[in-house]
Amino acid sequence: MKPIEKISASQLSLLLFSFIAPTIILVIPSSIASITKQDTWITIFPSFLIGALNIWLMITLSNRYPGQTIIQYSSHIIGKWPGKCLGVYLIYYWINFDFIILNQHIQFINTILLPKTPSILVSFSLALLCGIAAYMGLESIARSNEFFALVMFIILIPLVMLLFTKSDPELLRPIMSKGMLPVFQGAIFPAAYLCQFFILGWLLPYLRNSRNAFKASFSGLIIVSILFVVTVLPLIMIFGPLTDKLTFPLLSVIQFIGLRGSFERIEAIAVAIWVMGSFIKISLTFFIICLSISHLFNVQNFRNFVLPVTILSVLGSVSVFINYSTDLNYYLKYIYPSYSLLTQLFLPFTLLIIDTIKRLWKN
Repeated sequence: MKPIEKISASQLSLLLFSFIAPTIILVIPSSIASITKQDTWITIFPSFLIGALNIWLMITLSNRYPGQTIIQYSSHIIGKWPGKCLGVYLIYYWINFDFIILNQHIQFINTILLPKTPSILVSFSLALLCGIAAYMGLESIARSNEFFALVMFIILIPLVMLLFTKSDPELLRPIMSKGMLPVFQGAIFPAAYLCQFFILGWLLPYLRNSRNAFKASFSGLIIVSILFVVTVLPLIMIFGPLTDKLTFPLLSVIQFIGLRGSFERIEAIAVAIWVMGSFIKISLTFFIICLSISHLFNVQNFRNFVLPVTILSVLGSVSVFINYSTDLNYYLKYIYPSYSLLTQLFLPFTLLIIDTIKRLWKN
């Protein structure tokens, strides 16, 4: 059954931007800087190639099975029951992903804005809104995101310009003093997040004109990559070797500007970017989980699962880690990159190889 809801190419591009950008600019620079130091900004170039490969894989698979999500066409590729097992794994992957994102949101808000607010209230307040958005459907999420993405662009552009006024280019030297190896090692982190274009496996069936898939997806990749470079460069040029010791580097540099400049408390900008990005990211994750369950069990209305998924997400986000800060940082630095690349890159690559072999064998 083909989706009734449809989104435009520009809406798809903005959804991809909002899904990936806030996390990649606010969270991961410190993880990369611990390996690459002043060469952190260079890691986006090999990561860009991985993101482009991920987009090509997902669009190629979608073109071979138009109107179907990866949950549906995986059964055609590897068989009914192996496909069902893969579907169960992907649902588990997205539920775990959902727990982590909500847990990150709790840490961010408790650290910056509401330190004494119980974690479950922080999680519930956002999850409730995201559950409503997921229930309304992908088209509603895309329309909301058009406004949020515009706001993020409006507040990011002057912020980045302000960051460069406080920067010292000398802190970027020496460039690649230890060769390319640290750059490739550090590129694993942005590559893991750029592989989140894996969500195209669920969004492409809703694209109004499938011929615009490449253009829309690569537009999102280019925008995210440029944004990563222009936010990481001033981080290095302001904090230098201290960047890898900061939990939220961009937030720290915004606070630095607020203390030394003409403005006060402008870290609210970072909070606004994070909350808007988290809303879109978690809403899309809810939608993907519910859609995957409905396709796996042949239930026509995915909305039947929105309430249980919302409740499960709130409970999981506050219990996924015992020690919030330590465990989350360890997971994001040592577990998530390989876990993400395995699921979001090598899994669709394997599906494409199997499907290609089957088609060649049949011919």
